Amino acid sequence: MTAAINTIQLSALETRKLKRTGYVPAFLGGGVLAGLVPVLNMAVRSEIYVTQSGSPFQILMDANWQLMAQLNILLLVCGACILYHTEYAENGIQRAETLPMKASGLFPGKLCILFCSCLLPLCLETLSLLFCCVRYFPREPELGSILLKGIGFELALLLPTAAAMLFLSSLCRNLWMCLGTGVILVFFSSMLRFGDFLMAVIPFAAPYRMLHQFSSAEAWLLLSAAAAEVVLFYAAEMIYTKLRRSIQ
Repeated sequence: MTAAINTIQLSALETRKLKRTGYVPAFLGGGVLAGLVPVLNMAVRSEIYVTQSGSPFQILMDANWQLMAQLNILLLVCGACILYHTEYAENGIQRAETLPMKASGLFPGKLCILFCSCLLPLCLETLSLLFCCVRYFPREPELGSILLKGIGFELALLLPTAAAMLFLSSLCRNLWMCLGTGVILVFFSSMLRFGDFLMAVIPFAAPYRMLHQFSSAEAWLLLSAAAAEVVLFYAAEMIYTKLRRSIQ
C-alpha cells in the first residue's frame, strides 16, 4: 500500500513537470499521424483490400499495423527520453532522494505515465480502424469486441518496450544519446518483426505482432512474458538506483 501511494504521489509530481514540455502534443500528434495511416491507405488503395476474404479488422491490421506500430514505438522512445530528461536537466533525481517519498517509486511512476500516454494514440488509431471497417467493409458481427481485444493486446505488448526504454533513459544523462540509441533500437527491431515466437518476446519487436497471428495459448504466453519483462526491468532499475546512490 505504501509503495502504491508513493508511486501515485511521484506520478502527480511528474505530471506537473510535463506541462512545461512538449510531451502531450507529441503523443497527440503521433496518434493523429498513426491514425491517418489506414485512412489514407484505404482512400488510395481500397480496391486491393475490400476484395479480400476474412475479418475486416484483420485485413486492415495486416495492411497498416507495421507502420502504425513503428510510430507507436517512436512515441515511447520520445516520451521516455522526455520523462528522464526533466530529471537530469534540473537535478530532479537528487532532489527526489531528499523527499519523504522513496525515489524507488520514480520508475513505476514514470512507467504508469508512459503507459497511460499510450492510450491517447491507441484510441485515435482504434477510431481510425473502426471508421475504415464501417466505411469500406460489410458489417461484421462482434466488430467492437474483436477490435478492442486486438488493440488491448497491442497496448499490453507496448508495456515491456516502455519499461525497457525508461531503463535506458535512466542510464543516459544526455538526452540525444538516449534518443539516438532508442531510434537505432526501433529500426533494428523492425528487422525482427517477422521472426518466430522467440523474436516476438523481444521488447522493441513485440509491438509489431498482432493477436490473430497467435493461438490463444501463444497469446497468453506472450502476455505473461511481457509482464515478466516489466518486472525484470523494474528490478534492474532498482539495482542501478542503489549503485548510483553508493557511488555518489
